[in-house]
Amino acid sequence: MITVGEIFAYLEEKAPFQLQCDWDNSGLLVGRTDAEVSKVLVALDITQPVVQEAVMQGVQLIVAHHPVIFGRAKSVTDQTAAGRVVLTLAEHHIAAICAHTNLDAVEGGVNDVLALKLGLTGIGQLHQDGLDNRGRPVGIGRVGYVPEQSLYDFALAVKGLLGANGLRLVEGNRPVYKVAVGGGACAGMMDKVLAQGCDTFVTADVKYHDFLDAKAEGLNLIDAGHFPTENMVCSVLKDWLVQRFSQLTVNLSTQHQEVLSYL
Repeated sequence: MITVGEIFAYLEEKAPFQLQCDWDNSGLLVGRTDAEVSKVLVALDITQPVVQEAVMQGVQLIVAHHPVIFGRAKSVTDQTAAGRVVLTLAEHHIAAICAHTNLDAVEGGVNDVLALKLGLTGIGQLHQDGLDNRGRPVGIGRVGYVPEQSLYDFALAVKGLLGANGLRLVEGNRPVYKVAVGGGACAGMMDKVLAQGCDTFVTADVKYHDFLDAKAEGLNLIDAGHFPTENMVCSVLKDWLVQRFSQLTVNLSTQHQEVLSYL
């Protein structure tokens, strides 16, 4: 018998939850540690369609990247989208483990997957925050190299490789060679990108003033979207679980897709 607690302990080894940012809410957010698990569903977010998918599959645990409970939740009712999700999880005895910024920071997590997907070589950390419980360096963001090319060619490749519905970008009037990546909303790390001497930064959720700053600094800045820059980590989570718990049935969500479209 495999329990929620055993799966949580394994994910703690892979991406220690104490590494999460102080504003984050990663961990076992719904469920009992002693509950038995035979089926797991992996998704970037725990939305109502994802929960219904889990119910239909007879799943006992959802493992996700983004926290299903975020911010200061003062109540759990059917009057909010988040409340309805949590209620449905509880009513169907489905646990939820969410690994967010801890999974962004660790080796083999979100940012390594993103860097490899974009074909970066010589990959290193954008910023080192410290060491994990095994002495491995941790930090959000990665830096690497691609063959020198135009921003237009690189942006088209990014769009195709990530399956993005569209990109927002500003040109820094430099060819692309040394690239920084930050899965999700990492535009606040632009100072570290510039300090590393990068000519290009791929991230998501970029604000208007960030594009202005990038243009002024001569930095190519690409907003490839939150979902496209992070969803690939779901396959990593699935692989981790299958490798450790061969008895588990682990599926990737087919119901959770990019919510944004572009005209």
